[in-house]
Amino acid sequence: MRTRYALAPVLGLALSLAFEPVAFFWILIPVLAAFFWLLRGVRVRQGALLGLLFGSFFIFANIYWMRAVADAAWIGLAGVQTAYLTLAGATLARVSRWRFWPLWMALVWVGIEVVRGGFPWSGFTWGRLSFAVVDTSYAQLLPWIGSNGVSLVLAGTSAAAVWCVGNRVRLRAVGAVAVVAAAVVVVPTFIGPQWGSGEEARIAVVQGNVPGDGTDVAAYHRTVTADHVTLTEQLGAEIADGSVPKPDFVLWPENSTAVDPFRDAETRAGIDEAVRALGVPLLVGAMVDHADDDKVLNQGVVYDPVTGVGDRYSKRHPVPFGEYIPLRSWIPEGSNIGRLAEIPRDMVAGTNKKPIRIAGLDVVDAICFDVSYDDVFVDQVRRGGELVVVQTSNAMFIHTSQIDQQFAITRLRAIETGRAVAVAAINGRSGIIGPDGEVIADIDTRTAGVISATVPLANGTPPSMYVGPWLGRLSATALGGALLVGLLSYRRAHRNVKKG
Repeated sequence: MRTRYALAPVLGLALSLAFEPVAFFWILIPVLAAFFWLLRGVRVRQGALLGLLFGSFFIFANIYWMRAVADAAWIGLAGVQTAYLTLAGATLARVSRWRFWPLWMALVWVGIEVVRGGFPWSGFTWGRLSFAVVDTSYAQLLPWIGSNGVSLVLAGTSAAAVWCVGNRVRLRAVGAVAVVAAAVVVVPTFIGPQWGSGEEARIAVVQGNVPGDGTDVAAYHRTVTADHVTLTEQLGAEIADGSVPKPDFVLWPENSTAVDPFRDAETRAGIDEAVRALGVPLLVGAMVDHADDDKVLNQGVVYDPVTGVGDRYSKRHPVPFGEYIPLRSWIPEGSNIGRLAEIPRDMVAGTNKKPIRIAGLDVVDAICFDVSYDDVFVDQVRRGGELVVVQTSNAMFIHTSQIDQQFAITRLRAIETGRAVAVAAINGRSGIIGPDGEVIADIDTRTAGVISATVPLANGTPPSMYVGPWLGRLSATALGGALLVGLLSYRRAHRNVKKG
């Protein structure tokens, strides 16, 4: 066991290399297979310790960028996620003794991904296996089986590899497994997309940048808004003189205004000037006051040059302890709560599941960390979304690998939904992505600029929007069943010990 305990943290750290900024995907399956091998046949308590060692090194490395907020935020979040992987280690050790254990191990792994991505307070999804596949052949599976399905394939392939080696399977059988695995990955590349509408739209994206070291939007929020207005007016002038094609609409990032444009006259005037200059709708990222003065909304707001304010999208998954404080009422008044004091108002989660309407188009909107949650895309795509926009700030993380990780997830969403995606960030990385995940145009981090491109629209729903959620439910149910069986077995063994 000492060798296993020594290997577990090495494997956890190695798994983090499959994700940005290293993005060496091909280490993922061997590393996960080796971790599954460590867990084969060990006791539940030993599995929990192996999960703790593996999970801590993986998670702490994967979200090292959270230190940009505070060391305490990094340690706290990574600690919670490590607890889930500790549970995974214990459960994987138990199911490794069961019949059809490779399937059970794959289901348990994805079940843990699903649960930790939903609980508590919307959970945290970073580090899902599928988030590493964007530039690989596995990405071709995304529009068919979704992110949950791809994670299941990767975990299942890893477990199957352990089964083949552990049982000294004949070369002929190994070859058959390899052929099936290759077919699962390769065949979708020959099946063309069935959800294109044949129509197109042109989108322009504005990135205004942030002064100083690029991390403090709040300190320069007036300048940030003014810079977006200036760049948009310049775009309007270029449209007017015919030097650039007229877009269907223009996209601003999250926090392009950090004050309520409905109450702040200066901000509203700037937006009105920008819209007049464009002559087309503008989707603004705005912090909007809630009816309750102690709360706030993070919204994408449509401004139309003819009809005025239109649809709005409110961020579905605000960040706990970053955009709101859970259980705030439990904190004694006057307590010294460090950086939490910078959150005087709690952000309210949005509930709208329909795409917003912009220039006659049904647009799926996601704000910042929303991009990592499946439900944001499933709900809006299934209700007719034709293309996707992502409004993000991420200025706080501008000097970290979080920027690269989120952009990779955004590209993954393009493939999974079969939709083109336009990303607007305050200072990086903005881009326009095709439905195949390829970057059509982008703006370097920490620069100001405008990009535009014509992208295809979609009107069909990829199977991923149905299959992915059901595979997630199946995996979570399997995890629950494994935990229940383990609990009943423990109680039975404990009762027998007492009788003895």
